[in-house]
Amino acid sequence: MLACFFKIDNRAGTKDIRFMDKTLAGLSGSRRRKILELIFQHKGYLIVAALCMIVVAAANGSMAFLVKPVIDDIFVAKDRDMLMLIPALAVLVFFLKGVGTFGSEYLMNYIGERIIRYFRESLYDRITDLPLAFIHKEKTGALMSRITNDVNIVKGMVSTAVVNIFRDFFSVIAFLFVIFYRDWQLALGAFVVLPLAFYPILIFGRRVRKFSTGTQETMAELNSFLHETFTGSKIIKIFNLQAFEKQRFKQKTRLLFELEMKKVIAKALSSPVMEFLGGLGIAFIIWFGGMRVINGTSTPGIFFSFLTAVMMLYDPVKKISKLNNTIQEGVAAASRIFDVLEEDQTIKEAPDPQMLSGRALSVAFDDVCFSYGPDENPALNHINLTAAPGEVLALVGMSGGGKTSLVNLIPRLYDVTSGRVTVGGIDVRDLSVQSLRDHISIVTQEPILFNETVKDNIRYGRMDATDQEIQAAAKAAYAHEFITGFPKGYDTLIGELGSRLSGGEKQRICIARALIKDAPVLILDEATSALDSQAEKVVQKALENLMKGRTSFVIAHRLSTIDYASRIVLLKDGAILEQGTSDELMASKGAFYDLVVLQMAAKNTAEHPENGPAGPLYFPQEPENKNQ
Repeated sequence: MLACFFKIDNRAGTKDIRFMDKTLAGLSGSRRRKILELIFQHKGYLIVAALCMIVVAAANGSMAFLVKPVIDDIFVAKDRDMLMLIPALAVLVFFLKGVGTFGSEYLMNYIGERIIRYFRESLYDRITDLPLAFIHKEKTGALMSRITNDVNIVKGMVSTAVVNIFRDFFSVIAFLFVIFYRDWQLALGAFVVLPLAFYPILIFGRRVRKFSTGTQETMAELNSFLHETFTGSKIIKIFNLQAFEKQRFKQKTRLLFELEMKKVIAKALSSPVMEFLGGLGIAFIIWFGGMRVINGTSTPGIFFSFLTAVMMLYDPVKKISKLNNTIQEGVAAASRIFDVLEEDQTIKEAPDPQMLSGRALSVAFDDVCFSYGPDENPALNHINLTAAPGEVLALVGMSGGGKTSLVNLIPRLYDVTSGRVTVGGIDVRDLSVQSLRDHISIVTQEPILFNETVKDNIRYGRMDATDQEIQAAAKAAYAHEFITGFPKGYDTLIGELGSRLSGGEKQRICIARALIKDAPVLILDEATSALDSQAEKVVQKALENLMKGRTSFVIAHRLSTIDYASRIVLLKDGAILEQGTSDELMASKGAFYDLVVLQMAAKNTAEHPENGPAGPLYFPQEPENKNQ
């Protein structure tokens, strides 16, 4: 019976599954085959479920079939034996229908839930593996919507719609058997009108899919909006923009409401239109069948059995119309899911990748150019730079100079547009991505922590770390003292993004996490710029412990914090403008000198406002005038 729905071809050892009734026509061939292959992975459950549906269909057909003996044998012929037999058969029919309904519902929902679990896990795996370029291109709320909202809609298509379409299809077959068995001439007449009832399924189904796509996109926008406003609630309140954000939210919900109502209209119209067309068929059957009974060519039992089967036939046809709407919603959601699953992986593993080893690793940029997209201006232009093993390289310059873009190329968060980046003398594109990143650690400006315990956040650097190693890392990061001051110590939950900790405390836990990873290459992306002076001093000590013996790249806006650097590299507009030691750059009185003077002037004004903007500069040793 399944062959009525699916055709399986074996060609060159592959299985090609095609859905014969075109209900998934809104999906491309490969996507349609993927969904059907997922369903057919549970072939045993599917066959048993199909048998249960056949039992349900046979029970439905039997109800219409029993109408003739009830009328002709019991009410007309007054047969007492049939009066005892028919009710017993009716009880058996309803019992079998109940068993079949339960079996089909349970098994198909099991298959549906397994498929939904597969989609959720696949989406999360794919989004996690895709490069930062994709994450930055998409909105967080939109990605969350794919995993939650869109997958739930597909669940309705797979687990609910498919089971009912199977069951209703078999019921239609059973009713057609009864109709043609009872009166084939009347059946042929009825089928002049019956095909018209299927027309709304196609028309309204297309409209439902169109509006469903718009609804799902708008829901993703709404999720993204909620994520932004909830995480930015402090700014909204301080700037008194609650009314503004409420109005924006109302605009989005109004658009969602309009799309939902258009979808409701399309859904609501399909059933009445089908009922009207079905009513025309019933009217024709009553007229034509009544004439045959009056003329003596048929009996009342045959006519009413036929009429019951036809009326019961229209019910599954109507349900198929409604289920088609559900399927079209699922097709729209599945398309959005596959858009993510089929997204190109731009950071590709080499066919035979090399493994990185050792602790004394150099990092070199060989004529590196980089841009974030084909239509974007270059972020880096012909960078040639080498950091020797254990060297501390400070990257400075105005915002937008290319500092973060440069360090993001080392762990292959992005790939170069031209040129090459090498670690340990090997092009990073020839290395195993996992092996490369195992040898790199990072501390960012915004501390990225998870809503787990302090211990778990530190252990994120190395998952097999012992409690003793975690405490040692915390002590080296100057975090042990404040951690032990918590009521639960290392087992204290830190809240979403570490919301229960101060900025300095969060940053020191991030440093402990980097320490416990013990990677030979270190990236510090403005790790102290968001801290006050007191917290900065403590964190700076922790960073000094972290950088010992490591090839380090330090992005810094506060030039006073990079005295320990082996070399300073000043970037401007994606190019290296100057590089050298602090003394060398100050002596040359170039761009680095100008930056130092500007920062010291700002600090002088802040600390000694009575001197005004032109007051004396408080250097340890005041530099000479640049033009002298």
